Amino acid sequence: MMKRILSAAACACLCAPGTTLAAGDDLNALRTQIEALKRTYETQIKALESRLEKAESQAEENRAALREAATETSPPPAVQARRNAFNPALSLILQGSANSYSQDPDAYALGGFQLGDEAGLAPRGMTLDESEMTLSANVDQVFYAQSTFALHDDAAGSEIAVEEAYVDPLALPAGVGARFGRFYSAVGYLNQMHSHAWDFHDEPLAYRAFLGRQYGDDGVRVTWTAPTDLYLMLGGETLAGKSFPAGEAQSVKGDVQTLFVKLGGDIGLSGAWQGGLSLLSAAVHDRQAAPSPNGSVSLFSGDSDLYIADFVYKWAPGGNPDQRNLKLQTELFYRRENGAVEVAQAAAPAMMDYKGAQAGGYAQAIYQFVPHWRVGLRYDRLWADNRLRVSDTGGFATAADVLAQSGLDDQGHQPHRWSLMFDWSPSEFSRLRAQYNRDASRPGPSDNQWMLQYIMTVGSHGAHLF
Repeated sequence: MMKRILSAAACACLCAPGTTLAAGDDLNALRTQIEALKRTYETQIKALESRLEKAESQAEENRAALREAATETSPPPAVQARRNAFNPALSLILQGSANSYSQDPDAYALGGFQLGDEAGLAPRGMTLDESEMTLSANVDQVFYAQSTFALHDDAAGSEIAVEEAYVDPLALPAGVGARFGRFYSAVGYLNQMHSHAWDFHDEPLAYRAFLGRQYGDDGVRVTWTAPTDLYLMLGGETLAGKSFPAGEAQSVKGDVQTLFVKLGGDIGLSGAWQGGLSLLSAAVHDRQAAPSPNGSVSLFSGDSDLYIADFVYKWAPGGNPDQRNLKLQTELFYRRENGAVEVAQAAAPAMMDYKGAQAGGYAQAIYQFVPHWRVGLRYDRLWADNRLRVSDTGGFATAADVLAQSGLDDQGHQPHRWSLMFDWSPSEFSRLRAQYNRDASRPGPSDNQWMLQYIMTVGSHGAHLF
């Protein structure tokens, strides 16, 4: 091809008006023009080849990163070693916010749903959100270990908790992966992600209602990733049942069992998707809901089965999200519960039979319109169809009082909420976010909620999930 270009250039020069080759100076000028053309075309071709190689390499890295992030199996030892240049790798996530509400946050409730202790609203004013310190390293050629300690504020003050502390066996055969210790369950899409990786300051209403904000527990996970072009992972967990929505663990084998399947793939060079189905089945023993405004406490014992369907689509021109990208995300929840509820006050407790059918979900879109700046919109909604029968009013005056204090009476209201957020990330290590919620979780006027948040990352930090 280069020869054809040079020949054409030479012919063009010979045929151009006013060009003569009768003297040596003209021959030298022609040679100079040919050399200049040669250098120009070589430079342009090399630049195009370099751009092509970079685009192909970036696209392959993006696809590989998406596949690795989507799988919950452990990366090969070589990848783990690169992640742990220091032994152990140390990271610190600092989060905080300023919060304003038009309604009383201490009276927050979701009609028809019992809430866990951590499922309420953040305090008014300046507060420390869930800040984390993570230590991770290869233990040896057989195991990888990670621990995350969380510091956050609640109604009782600041507290430190072990958020995750787990071990992954490395290089198990035939696409098999495993994890044991304390970890976030793989059910749904958002549950595995730490709060600093969320696209909004707060969790969706469905996570607040069905999983007590986020379900983590002690247990064992086993997964299998199929050797197919289409990403396919099957997995299951057996968990102790110490956390909402379970209650107090009473079984050696674990009171919570999960099953999940995840699918994913690419759509051309610019798109990628992942979908999943999950089941969380719990044998619940004295699951305590957060106290009602008057101090009543509800305890549920029985069976709880939660089904989740999730779907995520990501788009970025050419597979490179640095300039622009779009993320569409949705999850749908359905739960059936059957058992007995004890509603305790200062006087004798009341008892009632409870059969619940509850549903909910959210849909959100996040768009990075220029580098470092994003905008997001989210819509949440919940439904409850609970059958309640008071068998003993205890110290309450009437059965209606028992229902009102149980938290399971939907009062004819369906909680819903709109959320809008803007955030700015000058680098991958820092983010500032402003968010507004128009929250109609409770009957009556909507709660206008304003939030300003900061997220700062210090130290080594691995890639987030898909």
